[in-house]
Amino acid sequence: MAETFVIAQGGGPTAVINQTVVGAVLEARKLYPKARVLGALHGIRGVRDGNLVPLSELSETELRAIAGTPSAALGSTRDKPDEAYCATVLKTLQHIGADAFIYIGGNDTAGTQGILSKASARQIACIHAPKTIDNDLVLNDHTPGFISAAEFVAGAFLSVDLDFHALPGIYVGIVMGRHAGFLTAASAAWSMDEESGPHLIYVPERAFDRQHFIDDVKSAMSRHGRCVVAMSEGVSGADGRSLVETLVPAEKLERDQHGNVKLSGTDLGAAVERMLAEDLPGKRARVDTFGYLPRGNIATLNEVDAREAFAAGAAAVRFAEQGSTSVALQFDGSKTIFRNVPLDQVAGKTQHMPDSILDPDQNRLSAEGVKYFERLVPRRYQVAKPFV
Repeated sequence: MAETFVIAQGGGPTAVINQTVVGAVLEARKLYPKARVLGALHGIRGVRDGNLVPLSELSETELRAIAGTPSAALGSTRDKPDEAYCATVLKTLQHIGADAFIYIGGNDTAGTQGILSKASARQIACIHAPKTIDNDLVLNDHTPGFISAAEFVAGAFLSVDLDFHALPGIYVGIVMGRHAGFLTAASAAWSMDEESGPHLIYVPERAFDRQHFIDDVKSAMSRHGRCVVAMSEGVSGADGRSLVETLVPAEKLERDQHGNVKLSGTDLGAAVERMLAEDLPGKRARVDTFGYLPRGNIATLNEVDAREAFAAGAAAVRFAEQGSTSVALQFDGSKTIFRNVPLDQVAGKTQHMPDSILDPDQNRLSAEGVKYFERLVPRRYQVAKPFV
């Protein structure tokens, strides 16, 4: 290789996405001592506009500091490039003599890399490095960013359940996740026992029904004297419409530049609170929308997540010798391993949470779900069972 790499970050920031950047820079420096590594500002847009910074000129101390910092140091973007957009990006890559372009992100990012790889006649290695707190990339056991976000959610629900032991009532925590419920299901990773919250988990993979929800809450209140609920922002009814679309007036719905309803940018929390007030009058109820809080929280930056994110960046550089590809984190039964998989097998696809993660008859983790989260998000705190 002529050893010119370009790196960009796309989509939502995470606690460890900078680890992937630095892992790639240091691996390129190790394998190709004369390598030039450029970082694009604000994702693919920075490549298109030629807004690049020389990462290879930074010292290892400076790079390590960036690696340990949450959020996307290079800046990100929600742009979803079409072929015309990618043609402009390709001109910049060719102009600077790029041999490899590493784009860190989710399944849309993999799609962009597929377009670029084809347009360049595969003369530029277009590598997709995985990143998403939603944990929804196909061919991956889990994705960088997920574990740290899952720890935030697990700790929050453990804490709020203890709170509602003390002052009983109904609590609903709305967690990010448009199409996949992994992060919401992580709410039960640190539950103390079968009596502990969250007592109910609602995810996009299972149809939501208002009356069944109210009946479930009543049942939990009857058994436990309180009810703690974890709900994905993307839960939908049997007709496929998201809950926010059924509860929030159409004129109040916010949409992004692609026409998608902004699930966490609407009045969903207030609408759920009104639903509880209407159907369970007189009950103490609280609804919180977690929003962006879990995805880049420095207090829950997990060491394993950080190491794997760094290793994903290093793997992206190694795989570049073989041409365009996507880096996948897979589990071989004892440890996480890194494999290169075809871009078209990842691009535009969503890995939904298997239905077996939840109990078939209840909205709670199954034995399989407990085992999955014990492996990825092992308990960090031992707490005493309350007297009440």
